[in-house]
Amino acid sequence: MAFLQNKLFCTFTQLEELENLIESLQSSYTILYSKIFILHVKDNNEYACTYNVEQGNISSIPGNTILVHRKKESNTLYTINALNDLIKELNNGKIDPSYKINWDEHRNSILLTQQGTFKKLNTKIYKIISI
Repeated sequence: MAFLQNKLFCTFTQLEELENLIESLQSSYTILYSKIFILHVKDNNEYACTYNVEQGNISSIPGNTILVHRKKESNTLYTINALNDLIKELNNGKIDPSYKINWDEHRNSILLTQQGTFKKLNTKIYKIISI
C-alpha cells in the first residue's frame, strides 16, 4: 500500500460564509478520511474548517487558509512557525527541537503566528461533516 502524502489545512471563515466554503471545498478537493471538522474560535467568533487533502490533489489553496499540524492527544493545531515561537518563549529564546511541550496547556486550541506575533486561539468543535 502506498503512503499518502496528505496535508492538513485550516480555513478560517465567518458563520454566514460557512456553507458556501464547505460546498467549495467539497467540489475543489478530494477530502481524505471523508470528514471536515468545523471549530468555533471563541476569541474572535470565527470558524475554522480543518480537512486533509492529498498533496498531489492541491492546485490552489483557498483564501484564509493555513497549513497546520495536529497533536491528537490535546486536539491542538499548530503551524511550525508558531511551534518554534512557543519553544523560544518557553526556553529562554532558544529553539530546541528536543524541547518537550506540555500539550495539555494548549488543549483545544490553534497555535499560529499573525504578523510575526504568536497567537493562541481557543476552540471548540462546532460540528463534524461527514462527506
